[in-house]
Amino acid sequence: MPRFFSNKRLILLLVGVIVLVALISFTLRDRHNASLPERIVKDVVGFGQSIFSKPAYYITNVIENVDGIMNTYEENKALKERLSEYASNQAKLVDIEEENKRLLGIIGEEDNLRKYDPIHATVIARNPDQWEKKIIIDKGEIHGIEKNMAVMTAQGLVGKVVLVSEFNSTVELLTTENKELRVSAVIAGKSAFGLIEGFDRKRGELIMKRIDSTFEVEAGQKVISSGLGGVFPKGLPIGEVTEVSTDDYGLTKLAYIRPASDFSMLDHVIVAKRKSLSVDGADGNGTVGEEGEDGS
Repeated sequence: MPRFFSNKRLILLLVGVIVLVALISFTLRDRHNASLPERIVKDVVGFGQSIFSKPAYYITNVIENVDGIMNTYEENKALKERLSEYASNQAKLVDIEEENKRLLGIIGEEDNLRKYDPIHATVIARNPDQWEKKIIIDKGEIHGIEKNMAVMTAQGLVGKVVLVSEFNSTVELLTTENKELRVSAVIAGKSAFGLIEGFDRKRGELIMKRIDSTFEVEAGQKVISSGLGGVFPKGLPIGEVTEVSTDDYGLTKLAYIRPASDFSMLDHVIVAKRKSLSVDGADGNGTVGEEGEDGS
């Protein structure tokens, strides 16, 4: 009797193994429809997931909304502060402009050295052999472009128009080796005048010469156009002083200027439409007529 039960258990074990293998093979085969047990299991699992996932998603959304509200509050607070500052600056600007008008009326000055009409242009060509010297823009004579007009980007001065045709113009850059292209410049906030003439290709910086030796010029000071040469309007950013030294004779100072504009990535520029105020035969102090041989 025990022997029989022992054999019976063995037979049941073998049958169970066979059924298990059959079920595994049936489950693993390529099927388009799930079996009834699989559907039951999936439905139960899916229902359980939906029960737990919906509250979790709800809580997550609540937390994200609260976080978004806090961020919005902080941004709104910062914007209000900036708006208040902007309004204050606008009021100051209006006051300064009115004061400037009154002063111009007092001294009888009819022309403002900063005034110009901007003409927006796109760089359409650049000769690889003259990459650091000249560019061609898509505005010409029919657009109001004239020779010797100043050309700039949003960052600062880049050069002047040297050749004008009907539909395009050629601009000579400040990085040119042409020593005839000179810009009357001044240290911002100072009375230190000088001339931007020359470009140090190794340093990638402009050279400002003829600075009076009595003026204190330091690295980090901003350099802008003086507007006294008749070609470049006053106040256009040129760059920042990086180093100061004396010239060969020790009579004047020389400064290296890091350009405000990136001359290697010029795509859109602005041409300053302004009548020339330069006078022929001016002296060499950077007051008038210094922007090159065609500066008048």
